[in-house]
Amino acid sequence: MGLANTRFKEGATDELDVQQAAGLLYNTQALIPALELSLERTRNTLSFLLGMPPSDLQQLLGTNGKIPDAPATAAVGIPADLLRRRPDVKAAEMAAAARSAVIGVSQAELYPHFGLVGGIGVSGASFSDMFDSDAGTGFIAPFFKWNILNYGRIKNNVRVQDARFEQAVTSYQSVALAAAREVQDGLQGFLRTQEQVKHLESAVQATSRATDLALIQYREGATDYTRVLNTQTSLLEQQDALTLARGQVVSNLVATYKALGGGWQLRADDNFVRPDTIETMKQRTDWGDLLTVPEQP
Repeated sequence: MGLANTRFKEGATDELDVQQAAGLLYNTQALIPALELSLERTRNTLSFLLGMPPSDLQQLLGTNGKIPDAPATAAVGIPADLLRRRPDVKAAEMAAAARSAVIGVSQAELYPHFGLVGGIGVSGASFSDMFDSDAGTGFIAPFFKWNILNYGRIKNNVRVQDARFEQAVTSYQSVALAAAREVQDGLQGFLRTQEQVKHLESAVQATSRATDLALIQYREGATDYTRVLNTQTSLLEQQDALTLARGQVVSNLVATYKALGGGWQLRADDNFVRPDTIETMKQRTDWGDLLTVPEQP
């Protein structure tokens, strides 16, 4: 805008160039409040999820607004093994194992049961006789039980438990497949967005050079200001796309680690409950050592 205004004052161009430059400048400045609003709302959402005021989160995050640099490669190990760290996969696996055990319990009702029953006590002709050494009494007897008349009901119950087990296995397979899909999506997104960043960096470099050339030509009067506006607008769009792509690289890497079950388990010398909350709970109730973080192997 400064160049257009200078040429207008010198009489080398008309007011149209100045107004076009001003329009581009103000349009670009109008993007700043919208981006700041989105940033503040995102911080407020994080504060809500972490259970803290937004001011505390600001101190935690600091003022550095640079996008974190993601590594060129991600060490994910063997996804099939790492997926079992996910709470949803482990829960589905344990649910299927529990259903399998219920089948055995139901089948046990088809067979006879043998056992012993008994009891102990004291007896005497008077209350004082109950404290004598020979006042003790007891009995023991075997018993036999066989629900042979309920075979139909028991067999149907076994079939029901087997069907529920198959349902749990199918659910476990579905959860595992969904987890594997999330890992693959995260990895592919991480790799593809890295390629996108490389191309966008080249595009920004080329567009920046085109903008410089357009300004030189406009300064020398070899072209009009429309060409300068077009190159500057294109440069702004390319820079915005590059910034978004760099953010997507980090987001895809985080999504990959999250899909692999990283970050959810309790780590050594760390606790999900804040220390001040623990102290308040201890003042209200005797928790013993239950609030102490166990040592990790």
